[in-house]
Amino acid sequence: MAAKPRSSTKPWADGPCPLITTPQHETNKTDIFTLGATHMAHIHNAILRGYNSIYLQAPHVTDEDKPEFIGYAQTWFRFVKSHHDDEEQELFPQVEEVVGTKGIWKETHKEHEAFLTGLTRFNDYLNQLPEPFDFDGFELRRIMSTFQTPFSAHFHSEIATIASFADLPTAPEPSSVKATQAASVFKIWGKKTVMKTGATDGVPFLLLNLDATYEEGKWAAWPPMPPPVRWGLVNVGGAYHWGRWKFASCDAKGNPRELYALQFPENRK
Repeated sequence: MAAKPRSSTKPWADGPCPLITTPQHETNKTDIFTLGATHMAHIHNAILRGYNSIYLQAPHVTDEDKPEFIGYAQTWFRFVKSHHDDEEQELFPQVEEVVGTKGIWKETHKEHEAFLTGLTRFNDYLNQLPEPFDFDGFELRRIMSTFQTPFSAHFHSEIATIASFADLPTAPEPSSVKATQAASVFKIWGKKTVMKTGATDGVPFLLLNLDATYEEGKWAAWPPMPPPVRWGLVNVGGAYHWGRWKFASCDAKGNPRELYALQFPENRK
């Protein structure tokens, strides 16, 4: 795969929140929990690239682009909130059931609580703007900084937590019925939670923040779907809010691209 098309002097969406190394890439394991954690890592990395792309671009958005940037930031919030709610209400209880151990998500629940107040403040700021032109990128960045550390830590920690379930005494035996059920839980939940965010909103956001070159390009075909379907989700579904996606970190083919609002030095503040 080609190298990231960006100069070394301009930041990209791999910071300030660092991206997650997928468990499969790190360990080469193929148990159901390593696979589940790896799929979750892809979603988490898209969320982190979304956070980073908002944080880095916010102070440099022109008045003309503020309405669409606000829409992009609100899409990110809805994606994160939906992801969180689905985990708490559906994924966590289902995984506890197939693993057969209660309390395995205790620390994860605490991690969620640590950033939810700041996340709500982020959304409230955007919703309560009198006009889009009143948007202050430095103020949004200040709000993001208040929850950045616990937010980033959680999205990394949850991946390690899921992968660690393979070592539990009650973990399903490989190739057992319980193992098949566990694999199905992650697969079905993953597809459902993404689609729930909206074919014209959350889905384009996810696909346009997936880096096809990441980890030597081994995830370029993730999530698995026929190329025409992926094209339609990005170019047809994404057309409804087309103006928002110029702020995303990757193009329609998953290639990292220079962050839009950082392309114009004259807009630097």
